[in-house]
Amino acid sequence: MKQYLAQIAIVVKDYDEAIEFYTRKLNFELLEDTVMSDTKRWVVIAPQGSSGCKILLAKAANETQLSRVGNQTGGRVFLFLHTDDIDRDHELLQKHKIRIVRAPSIENFGKVLVFEDLYGNLWDLIQPL
Repeated sequence: MKQYLAQIAIVVKDYDEAIEFYTRKLNFELLEDTVMSDTKRWVVIAPQGSSGCKILLAKAANETQLSRVGNQTGGRVFLFLHTDDIDRDHELLQKHKIRIVRAPSIENFGKVLVFEDLYGNLWDLIQPL
């Protein structure tokens, strides 16, 4: 049996503001934006050049889902983004005024920093050794 994680969902408040943040500030690619109904779209993004797991931007459809926007993991780091140049990406985050929660540090697995997305979800940005 062969399996792999193809896609995960991030609950967002608004499709367009989420697309704007991820594509303009994090430089992700918009892979798909298909209208499913008057209130639902199928919006898929991924880091530039990535062949791994994609992200589905899922607009909150009710109050319960809206209450989870920005806190899908109870305040823990939610996503782990690998990079080949953390210094370059750190500069990009600063340029776009993205909140750095933990400054870059050297760990036994590589160089890492923690940042918040537009809703407050925490991300590890890691340059592996």
